Parts: sequence; C-alpha cells; structure tokens
Amino acid sequence: MSIRNFDALFRPRSIALIGASNKPRSVGNVVARNLAAGGFAGQVMLVNPHDRTIEGQQAYRSVGALPECPDLAVVATPARTVPGIVAELAEMGCRAAVVISAGLGVPAEGAAPGGRTLRQAMLDAARPHLMRIVGPNCLGLISTPAGINASFSHLMPPKGDIALVSQSGAIATAILDWAASRGIGFSHVVSLGDMSDADFGDFLDFLSTDRETRAILLYVENVTFAQKFMSAARVASRAKPVLVIKSGRSAEGARAAQSHTGAMAGSDLVYDAAFRRAGILRVDALEELFEAAATLATGIRIGGDRLAILTNGGGAGVLAVDRLEAVGGRLADMTEPCLARLDAVLPPTWSHGNPVDIIGDATPKRYRDALDILIDSRVADAVLVINCPTAVADNREAAAAVVEVARARRSFPVFANWLGGITAGPVRQMLADERIPSFESPEDAIRAFTYLVDYRRNQAQLMETPSAGVTIVPEDVEAANAVIAAAVREGRSNLNEWEAKEILRRFGIPTVPTHFVVTPEAAAEQFAAMGGPAVLKIVSPQITHKSDVGGVRLGIESREDMLEAARAMVDRVKADRPDAEIAGFTVQPMIARGDGHELIAGIARDPTFGPVILFGRGGKEAEVVGDRAIGLPPLNSVLARQMIDRTAIARLLQGFRDVPPVDMDGLEGALVRLSELAVLLPAVSELDINPLTADETGVIALDARIAIAQGPSAAGLARPAIRPYPREWERDIAIRDDKAFRLRPIRPEDETALAAMVMACEPEDLRLRFMAAMKSFPHQTAARFTQIDYDREMALIAVDPAAGYGEGPIFGVVRIVADPENEVAEFAVLVRSDMKGQGLGYTLMSSILDYARARGLVRVHGEILRENVGMRNLARSLGFQPEASSDFSDVLHVTLDL
Repeated sequence: MSIRNFDALFRPRSIALIGASNKPRSVGNVVARNLAAGGFAGQVMLVNPHDRTIEGQQAYRSVGALPECPDLAVVATPARTVPGIVAELAEMGCRAAVVISAGLGVPAEGAAPGGRTLRQAMLDAARPHLMRIVGPNCLGLISTPAGINASFSHLMPPKGDIALVSQSGAIATAILDWAASRGIGFSHVVSLGDMSDADFGDFLDFLSTDRETRAILLYVENVTFAQKFMSAARVASRAKPVLVIKSGRSAEGARAAQSHTGAMAGSDLVYDAAFRRAGILRVDALEELFEAAATLATGIRIGGDRLAILTNGGGAGVLAVDRLEAVGGRLADMTEPCLARLDAVLPPTWSHGNPVDIIGDATPKRYRDALDILIDSRVADAVLVINCPTAVADNREAAAAVVEVARARRSFPVFANWLGGITAGPVRQMLADERIPSFESPEDAIRAFTYLVDYRRNQAQLMETPSAGVTIVPEDVEAANAVIAAAVREGRSNLNEWEAKEILRRFGIPTVPTHFVVTPEAAAEQFAAMGGPAVLKIVSPQITHKSDVGGVRLGIESREDMLEAARAMVDRVKADRPDAEIAGFTVQPMIARGDGHELIAGIARDPTFGPVILFGRGGKEAEVVGDRAIGLPPLNSVLARQMIDRTAIARLLQGFRDVPPVDMDGLEGALVRLSELAVLLPAVSELDINPLTADETGVIALDARIAIAQGPSAAGLARPAIRPYPREWERDIAIRDDKAFRLRPIRPEDETALAAMVMACEPEDLRLRFMAAMKSFPHQTAARFTQIDYDREMALIAVDPAAGYGEGPIFGVVRIVADPENEVAEFAVLVRSDMKGQGLGYTLMSSILDYARARGLVRVHGEILRENVGMRNLARSLGFQPEASSDFSDVLHVTLDL
C-alpha cells in the first residue's frame, strides 16, 4: 500500500492535459473545458501536436515543449502513444498521471502475441520514477477542494464531504447526476478504471486521513490485492464511515468445486464476509448508497437501536412502524414518567404511546415540547419526527421548532420526514442545511436509521473482546504436514477419511475414532475388535460424496452384517462408478446423539481473498438448504460466534422446547481451530466436516474430507486476506537475575491483561508515556491497542512463559506503527512500574527494532518528553538521535536510521 505522490493528484500546483482537442464532444475537448471551468488556481497546460490554441488557451506541440514539468498529467491520447508519453513525463519529474485512454491491453510494439502489453509498458516507464498512475480506461479525477475537474464527466459536483471511488466511470457519472438532483456534494471523485497502479487500497489510505472527507463511498466490481484492500479498509472504517455497493450478487459466478464447502462459498458471500470484517457497510442499490452516506456524513452516531416516532399523522406513524418491524428494528418503550410529561403538554386525544401522535393540528410549540421531552427522558436512542401537510398548521414553522430543539441537543440523533412535494421540498432543504437528516418518506427515514444502527453494530463487533485463544503446538503442525506430504508423494490430491480426521485431531477438533481397512474381511475383524453399532464407509480417491453411490452404511450390529455390507458396498460402487478405484473402507463407532444438530464446517480457497471458513446447516441437504455463513481467517471466539449467529440454524442451537442448547464454547473453538488449520496448512485447498455434530456435550466430526493442492497456483490461493498472527516472532527472553519471559506479538485476547497492566502503572509513568494524565483505560482504547493490523503495526508484549494466549499478566509492551509506505514507523514503549530498572525496556526496544529491520523499514522515530530522562537515556543507548520538536518545546523527537 502506498500514497506516495498522492499530493500531486489532489493538491497539484500545475496540470498538463496531453490530448487536448478542439473537436466538440471529444474526450480531449470535454476534459479541457472541465479543467478550465473547475476553478483550479494553478497553471493548466494543454498539449496538442496540431492546434496552437484549444478553447482559447495556448497549446503546446508536445510534452517536451511544456514550459515546466507538471505535478499532474492527464493523458487522453490513442493507446499506442501512452507508454511513450508516460515515459517522457516521468523523466521530466511529473509525479502522477490520470490515464483516461482505453485499449492498453493489447501487445506493445515489438511484443509477441501474449507478451508485454501497452499497459505493462506504461507501468515500466512510470515505476522507476515513482510516478503514480490512475487508470487507464477511466473517467478521470475530481477534487472539489482544489477546484480540479480532470475528467470527462458531464458536470462538476458541488463541494461536499463525501468521497466517491468507483471502478466504473459510467456508474460514477450516474451517481454524480443523481446526487446533483438532491444537492449532495463531494470532496473527491475518483474513477479507477483498470487499476494498473493506484487502487482501492491506496485511495482508502489517503481518504482515511483526508480532512475534507467525512464518508467514503465505493463502487466495487472486483478487488485485486485482497490483503492490501483489507488492511486499508479496516483503517479507514475506524476513522469514518465506508460504504460499498458491489455488482455481481448472482450465483452465476460461484466456482465449480469438489466439496460442499467449495460449492457453498460463492464469491459474493466472500465479498460480504470481507466487507463485514473490514467494518464496511454494504448496501444493495445506488439510492441506498446515498441515503446511507448522507446520513453517516452528518457525523450523527447513536448509542443503541431504540427509535421513538413523533408525528402529526397517525397513518404516517404506522407506516414507519411497519417498516421498522420489517427490517428488524426496535420501537422504543415509553416509561411512565415520560408519558406523564407528555400528557401535561399534549391534548387528551394524543396517542399515549409510541408513535407519539400529536394530532393533525399540531402547533410548533407542540412539536417543540414533545421532542424535548422524548430526548430528555432518554427512552430512545433516536427520534424520527414526521410532518404531514395540513391547512391548519404551517409545516415550515413546525420544522423551525424541530431545528431549535435539535440545535440545543446536537449530540442526540434526530431524523425528519416532511411529507409532501411543493411545500415540503424547501423545508427538507432547511432541515438538511442544519445537518438534520431529512427524507421524503417514512420508509426512507427508517432505512437511514437502520444504517446508523448497522454501522454502530459493525463497529461494536469489531471491538468485542474475544476469550482466550487456542494454542496449536508446532509438533502437531509438523505431524499434519507429514500426512499431507505422504499423499503428495503418492500423487494424490485428496486425503482419505482417516488422514483427514488425523489432521483434525492434530488441530484439536474432536473426531470419532476411525480405522482404515483394505478388505471386507478386515472390516469384519475390525468390528469384532471394537464392537457395535458401527459405521462403514467406502474409501476411493475418485468418490467425494460417498452417500451418492451407496458408500455409507450406518448401524451395523454384527460381524456378519459388517462382512455382508462391505461386500455389497463394493458391488454397488463398481456398478455405479466403474472408474473409481476402491482403496478400502473406514470403520468407526456409530455415534448416536439424539438431540445433536448436523452442521457443516469447512475451508475453501477463494481466488481473491484466499482461505475462507464456512459454517452452516449440514447433512446431505447442506447445499440444497444453503444455510451458511462465511468468515475470513484468522478467527477468534467473537468472530466465530458472529459467524454462527448469521445462520438460520443458530436459533436452534440456542435450545428449544426440551432440546438443550449446544456447547457454544466448543462450537466456537472448533471454528477457531479450523481457521488456524487454514492458515498453518496452506496445502489444504478444500476441507469439509460434514456432519459436525453438536449438542450440549460438545462437538464431534463424524465425517471429513480434505483436498490438497501444490505448486505456484496453490501458493497464491493460500495467502490469507488478513495477515495472521506472526508466530515467528514468539521467543523466550531473559533479563537481569535470569528472569524469564515469553516475548510475543499482542493478540485481541490480550485486551483485559493490557488494561490491567496499564492501570497497574504509576500515574507518573502513564503521564510520561501518553503525555497526558490517564485515569482510565476504556474498552474501546484497549481494543484498538490489541486488535492491531500486523500489516501496518506490531506490538510485542512480555508475558509469563507458561501463560496461554489471553492469559496471565503483561509486564511490558512495545509497539511501532508504520506509515502507508511501510518505510517509517513511530515507536512507543511501556514497562509495568514494578518492572522498571531491570532491563526489560531495553530488551523490548531491541526486539522491536529487530522486527523493524526484518520488515524492511528504513527509519524509526518517536517523541519523548524532555523530563523523561530514563526514556531519553534508553533511546540514546539504542542509537536514536534527538532533535527538538518544532511543535512542542518540551518534547524531543528522536530518530534512528535502520
């Protein structure tokens, strides 16, 4: 990820348009007109080899004839000319180009068919000079704060605080047109086109810290670099709302797969899981995209999901309630004190409940009093105010009363729905000017409220504290890899059932004891040794779904029945699948759990996002029912529970009638361990546990299959979209007096221990570390310090060597946070007060610097209070060089070049 030279895109001092034209309606002519009309204060230079003036402005014959090097170039020339133009610009020192030209997918001059394309030639010319490329094949770029319209859009949007990043230029112009009719403005509009260089991840990085932008809209067709996208999206969504609309929800794109899991893990479900994990809110239609963005960009946030409805029309209130119930919303309950206060100011005929119907002749005072009471009583987390036009009351005066109350209670969310057309339009604009979200219908208003609820829920879920993590010992990983290696040596792409269950067992997922035998006679002997009832299954590399060919027999009660069943199974399989090689059978005890639920859990490899985890209703009908949820590894207990809760069967798992609830801890643990397997065994391309039986006593895998893959293509699919926990940085350390610690990266499960460590420190130590007094360390802060993105930051903690993940105290922590270029990082360190002076701080700092060097960082820096003599001495001993901070005279800025 990189935002290098993005200042040249959004804050250039000069712009050159190569391909400017006098031809009406040509791209070069429209872009030239837009640049002139946008209000850009810098110099705009036009290039055309034939015309000396374009739209009344001087034009230059070539890039080389320009009087100065432009910061930003816009290229709208034939595709074959683009690589040469980009090369000339890059050599001049131009730092960014928007390439509108299309058709760069064809071979470059002199290239063989299928060889280097014009697109690659363009990139080869730009990259040595660190020149950034937007496009090619794009609409262009608009930045209203800078007055830049470097696009062939049909209009320049008004200035606003919403940014739009779209893969489709056509969708971008449609959105601009739709927004203009509603008075919605933009900070920036970017058309990505083919994303040869700058992509979603880069622009999310830039916009996450852009002060002109309060909400980000994405139109996505596909993501190219999943890990980069996820990392940037997670950062951006924590800073401001990010909303996405993605094309391609249909099932047509689901890839063919051998397993239930592969068939059920359609690509759109994976995108859903990715957006959810990143904290992005997905909507289904363009209209919804703007409703959500306009609402979230106001900065309004809610503390819960209770809605009160205040209306002068009972029917409109009922419509709002109907919509609220349809989307699973919650109508606020009125308390007796609240009802009593409303009784005192409203006529006797008011509704005496929620919706609060204040009658059609409601005066501004009635609106003002009722709204003030609803807010003051705290019975709701938001209020929707509805006005139906009547001849006996002025809707503008009613709106003014609402504005008056809302101004005085800025922190409380108020929504407005002024019904009507001619008279209501100006009122809605007046409300919008006061940053009160205003909508044309009750349904639209409820939908906007739902966006806020969903956004709050997404953010809260991202901050939930998981329980202690699972530990997979290296010996078990090695043993599992040995099983896979043996199959690879034999040229197999599928493990047999015994091998699959052995791998599950190594990762701590309970399995039924399974015995592999070769002949029917051996199956009978195995039954005699273990007793019944038993289950017999065929083993064949060519047969995936054994029950489809009669390859499963349940409830075998005797040795003779086992022998007969095995022989009959061979005959049936040979008849149905003469191509199948029968390797033998598996024999296992029949596990009867009367109240058990048949579930499916598995792993699939998505071509974009890598390994994904699937959970849902299992059994033979798993694909038909289609009740499933997808999650991206690595999972923890919270993420696993959220996956479970997104399925329909989750309600049954909670227990009903005389059926007890299942062991949720055991089920969550199985999914977490499955996610560890997906990360640690990249050769596993697909995995099915079906059924995974769950009841109140726990979970057990009754059947399992694993497909394996090798080679470069398999390696590409194996990379997780979210960088997993870096186990390689776990190590044992010793400080003075041979005190031993385990040094390891921090995990989300460490939140409670980190908060305890911080609050155990002396107040003065905390002031020196945070440069401010610290009286508490709230959950949200602790979550941000523990739920880190290993792609961008690292925190190493010192813990007891015997403590598991999320267990035991933390004695010290050191962290670095890298810039988007992954070149420079800032450090911070804190040692528990009772551990100071023993060398732990030095060891922590030395270790984080080792990590920084290994990651390829070139510089580490930090800020230290001048009075913090101990930290200054530590930094000096490690080679940091001090320089006075230009911002605060009592702060030292220290730097270490690596």
